[in-house]
Amino acid sequence: MTEIAPNLPEPLILISPDTLPRAPVFNGTRIPIQAHFDCIAGGAALTDFLDDFPHGSQDHAMAVLELARTRDVGTAAASAAAATDPARVER
Repeated sequence: MTEIAPNLPEPLILISPDTLPRAPVFNGTRIPIQAHFDCIAGGAALTDFLDDFPHGSQDHAMAVLELARTRDVGTAAASAAAATDPARVER
């Protein structure tokens, strides 16, 4: 697991009825994680996202991206391993 900067909240992402019900946000803010992913997917630079959400931090945004990357890769690898496991193949 990648270490996060010591000044970042743990966990990085929070779902709380006190912020945006059922929407993951950057912990300690009301910034939706989906806004970050939408911005990046739309081709915007991280600085554009931070300009739109000045209460966010570059370290927090990068840590969330790293978390998503490592979790997605790990999930994909586990799924691929399970799919190719000879013990799981139906006969």
